[in-house]
Amino acid sequence: MADVLDASLARLDAALAGPVEPTAAAAPTSLTPARAQSLFTDMVRSRLLDVAARRLQARGHGFYTIASAGHELTAVVGAQLRRTDPCLLHYRDGGLVMAKSRTHPDPDHDVLAATVASFVAAADEPASGGRHKVWGDPATWIVPQTSTIGSHPPKAVGMAAMLARAARLEEHPAVPADAIVVTSLGDASANHATTLSALTAARWAHRHGNPVPVLVVVEDNGRGISVPTPRRWIADSLSHLPGLAFHDVGEVETPVEHAWEVVATAVEQVRTQRRPAILRLPCVRLGGHAGSDVEAGYRRRRDIDTDLDTDPLVAVALRLCGLGLTTSEELREVVAATRARLDELVADVGRHRHLASADEVMAPMAPHRPDAVRADAVAHVAPAGDDGPPTGELTLAQGLNGALREQLVTRPETLVFGEDVAVKGGVYGVTKGLQDLAGRARVFDTLLDETTILGTAQGAGLLGLLPFPEVQYLAYLHNALDQLRGEAASTRFFSDGAFATPMVLRVAGLAYQKGFGGHFHNDNAIGALRDVPGLRLAVPTRADDAVGMVRAAAAMASVDGDVVVVLEPIALYHRRDLHAPDDGAWTSPWPGPDHVLLPGELGIRHPEATDVAVVTWGNGVPMTLEAARRLGDGAGIRVIDLRWLAPLPLAAVRDAVADCAAVLVADEARATGGGIADAVVADLARHGWDGGLDSVASRDSYVPLGPAADHVLLGVDDIHAAVLRLLDRT
Repeated sequence: MADVLDASLARLDAALAGPVEPTAAAAPTSLTPARAQSLFTDMVRSRLLDVAARRLQARGHGFYTIASAGHELTAVVGAQLRRTDPCLLHYRDGGLVMAKSRTHPDPDHDVLAATVASFVAAADEPASGGRHKVWGDPATWIVPQTSTIGSHPPKAVGMAAMLARAARLEEHPAVPADAIVVTSLGDASANHATTLSALTAARWAHRHGNPVPVLVVVEDNGRGISVPTPRRWIADSLSHLPGLAFHDVGEVETPVEHAWEVVATAVEQVRTQRRPAILRLPCVRLGGHAGSDVEAGYRRRRDIDTDLDTDPLVAVALRLCGLGLTTSEELREVVAATRARLDELVADVGRHRHLASADEVMAPMAPHRPDAVRADAVAHVAPAGDDGPPTGELTLAQGLNGALREQLVTRPETLVFGEDVAVKGGVYGVTKGLQDLAGRARVFDTLLDETTILGTAQGAGLLGLLPFPEVQYLAYLHNALDQLRGEAASTRFFSDGAFATPMVLRVAGLAYQKGFGGHFHNDNAIGALRDVPGLRLAVPTRADDAVGMVRAAAAMASVDGDVVVVLEPIALYHRRDLHAPDDGAWTSPWPGPDHVLLPGELGIRHPEATDVAVVTWGNGVPMTLEAARRLGDGAGIRVIDLRWLAPLPLAAVRDAVADCAAVLVADEARATGGGIADAVVADLARHGWDGGLDSVASRDSYVPLGPAADHVLLGVDDIHAAVLRLLDRT
């Protein structure tokens, strides 16, 4: 790729070697000489940064070489945005970033130095702190994106849809009400399921009369790595979609003043009409996909040369001179000054240091300040009165409903949304009455799309709101899991803590719905959630636990910016009895104002028992209590409810079982499906546990319909038999 970049710069130098006489009609008034000079400067900065990245890589200092070469026309977009217009950008958006950096409030901000630091993964690099090469800057509202393959538009659309709500709910919103959200991606990523999901969501919201001021910039260079995009594919695929305005700059050879006006029209329409739009921007890709990509292996040389012949940097330079907006001498000075500055920065990269420890790398990922979290949780306990806590003995569903009411009453920034949560009150009635309490702006239904639900949550969180999205079933979450793994949970990590996407995601799940639904409504696959770095996973089983854990989850999201998933066992929602009909032993009263359950705070029943400690969670808790009842006075069974599965409270478990003769882990997840049994057993063994030790779990099977489920799911009989085996051995 370096030879193509070198050739492009040689052509630029040749084009500007002598005077370029004005040859075209006067430019439109909106593209003034000052704007023209800035535009070319930003494009040159972007191109020379690409060259610097290659130089650093060749010297063994640089680690990132995906270039913006050929995409510099994005600077036209950046030049027409406000500082407070949030941007979630494509990795080839160097031109846009250079242009938007002109709005930075610090006059000494050096975008070239910041970008060079990112190439070498410097710990003092301001966007991600050396964790990745990203375009990011909180001062100019550029939210870092790490690999823009279409996974980021859902949160851009969500953010646009939440702007008006944020303005109404907050006295000083993070972003002005008249802002627009810009997101960009390549033509290949426009085919991605998440991109199409985001476009559908924007159109759906617009059809409902809701403002969605998002501009989706499709940078069409005709190729996704080595796979060509059919000619006119973007226009033919996206220009006809109802509710979505479409603006097309045209071909690569389009004069820059025409591109300027098309972009200006698109930005103005989105801003004034508050409606979604697509802007197709023609680009070329000069060189391969990245530094390691040998483009000659899949493209003909003459096609590579054709792209070089249409280099936008050279074309814009000549056009600006031809319009009389600048001179070749002025542009040569821009090139020379930018080269000199980058030469200084490249020569000085030795002053940077890299992240020096695992703790330093992970510091922004999921900070946990329990004292501050607990104080915040207690400060947001519902007051007495008409909207105060419920009375009587409560089921899990009633406890959750009361906990959500409490957050809506005490935190004005709280939103509750998902499919069916508003008027219907949820499939299981958990959100019943919440819209009547808080209004349609704060409790609302979404379309049936988990990607959109999670994108909306991320957009709301970025704006300072506290979203409580709902996904109806755990099995449905798998459709959109990367919105948690790759996007929401990584926000703090890849922005060095400058941005966060806090949320408390409620998911109805797990198995044991007797006779209902099969595997789509009985899903015990929790491994994918436990595998997400920094994500917090809570599983309440009774009303009092639900209140304490929701209080903690809301405070963790608010104070630390956490992404918290509350996995709610469907089979326990409306359960009242534990051992016998009408015993009411699985209900509980509303807990006191100090009842906050943070990660590591276990639920321990029968703490006096020391024969066998059964470590379990979710549906396993009542099943283990029933197994203990069957054993009667013949054995002492301590029942330990983990409550939080991520972070898994291993140290607390070690303390809780220390005086017991044996430990059984009863795990309702599949034996090799990412449950917690192996982790707990391994931790005990690693720390020298010398008592009896065993585990029991569900079978490695999908959950079938009806009574057949009893053959593959963990049951009371399994736990009872495993305890007896441990007692025999110990």
